[in-house]
Amino acid sequence: MIELTPDKALRRSPLYRRHLQLNAQFEQLGEALVVGAYGDTGMEPRLAISLGLADLSCLPRTGFKGPGAPDWAATQGVEIPSAPNTALAQADGSMVAKLSHQELLIVSGMQGDSGLVDSLNQQIPGTGVYSLPRADSHSWLAVTGLLAAEMFSKICAIDLRTHKFAQGQVAQTSIAKINGIIVRQDLGTTPCFHIFSDIASTEFLWDCLLDAMEEHQGVAIGVAAIRSLDATE
Repeated sequence: MIELTPDKALRRSPLYRRHLQLNAQFEQLGEALVVGAYGDTGMEPRLAISLGLADLSCLPRTGFKGPGAPDWAATQGVEIPSAPNTALAQADGSMVAKLSHQELLIVSGMQGDSGLVDSLNQQIPGTGVYSLPRADSHSWLAVTGLLAAEMFSKICAIDLRTHKFAQGQVAQTSIAKINGIIVRQDLGTTPCFHIFSDIASTEFLWDCLLDAMEEHQGVAIGVAAIRSLDATE
């Protein structure tokens, strides 16, 4: 059996050194190598319900911008959110966030299925549509759990409490003094906030989030815990 390690992957997360320090166990999702779990603990799914932090930066994502972007994407089978700063889950598990009247962010589902992202990237955009390769420009982290909003209150000015920040809502704001995009897309019954930010600052943001989580006993989690939460009705 071949051991899965970041040095054998075509693409690796900017956080791979942090993951190795935490005794990460890696797994393959499509073409992505992600953290399945850390160490040999089986507690991650339970801890993630309270407060967890996952690195999804190797999963597929893309973006498009321009006056014709929403209409063009709709012709490709994308269900477009009705208003800016909202996000909508797609039939295949992927998610589309409308960042403005002219800009879309498209990310894969939690299983790493890249069908929609790959399909869009292989098309020739129409007039007034420009490709934004988000996999190269933005990292992707996810904060899960009932204590997530309380943790965010220390490093973000947006009130992310679930009765204030609705499912599918998007905030473009500062997180630990780094510009980022926060999208609420819950995993089953567990709140989940996806963070997209400058990929060059990924290590700094990861460390800031773990530091802010320490008070609430938050932990780094892998995709096994994410899948467990996503399966919860």
